[in-house]
Amino acid sequence: MTETVLSSPTREVVIGFDRPFVMIGERINPTGRKLLAEEMRNGDFSRIEADALAQVAAGAPMLDVNAGIPLADEPALLAKAIQLVQSLTDVPLSIDSSIVEALRAGLEVYQGKALVNSVTGEEERLEQVLPLVAKYGAAVVAISNDETGISEDPDVRFEVAKKIVNRAADYGIGKEDIVVDPLVMPIGAMGTAGQQVFRLIGRLRNELGVNTTCGASNISFGLPHRAGINAAFLTMAIGAGMTSAITNPLEAPIREAVMAADVLAGHDLHCARWIRSHRQPVEEESPRRRGNRRRGS
Repeated sequence: MTETVLSSPTREVVIGFDRPFVMIGERINPTGRKLLAEEMRNGDFSRIEADALAQVAAGAPMLDVNAGIPLADEPALLAKAIQLVQSLTDVPLSIDSSIVEALRAGLEVYQGKALVNSVTGEEERLEQVLPLVAKYGAAVVAISNDETGISEDPDVRFEVAKKIVNRAADYGIGKEDIVVDPLVMPIGAMGTAGQQVFRLIGRLRNELGVNTTCGASNISFGLPHRAGINAAFLTMAIGAGMTSAITNPLEAPIREAVMAADVLAGHDLHCARWIRSHRQPVEEESPRRRGNRRRGS
């Protein structure tokens, strides 16, 4: 079975078919977060510190780090954010940028084996990103779109993923270091989006033998009570074979769904993680109450 190993200097995380599902914390991303973007632009990284620690405390074994702010020095910001997060926690990181120089800057300072987020099937992008992935011994998220855009046909998206896997092999990057994003479309705009992704996940696992990930919250875009949709989607995606996702571990329905799916998929041995997370703490008995109980016995 394919296993994608990511690491920090002191910790390994394995994404794999027979492994617990890997939540990659999504919160360190200024996209859509105006206050965080403004703070980062001004050199204030305190919110990143808080988000990193909170996500790890909530159970995220990996974090995604993005510094995409228009008109800012993204390579410098991303490198600084990565160094800061690695000084606070030992979880492996996903280095997230659409700018190649930012990916390079992040990889130069990263300690361990990172997940590069991301490469697409566009020729120019393949030629820019894959050599970086090979040079730094990283793994990479392969997004299944190319010069023609995002196809609504899951078979076309599969062929793009297959192309990326084959091109990566030319650079010595094995399928174990490729995590395919099948592209989750909003269910509110495309009623078959969930069915398409579940079918595609199965093909990616069974025919290409690759691990998978996605931006899980895309499925609920534009809908109310998004966490409920996201939680149900993740449960069904895990059932279809998805092995990781970039999501928000601070949302209780998400955490519950992932842990429960791991139990049902047999990836939580003896239900130990579930029991630890939900066991009621034993209330400590006061000395007076113990004394009264002894006298009454």
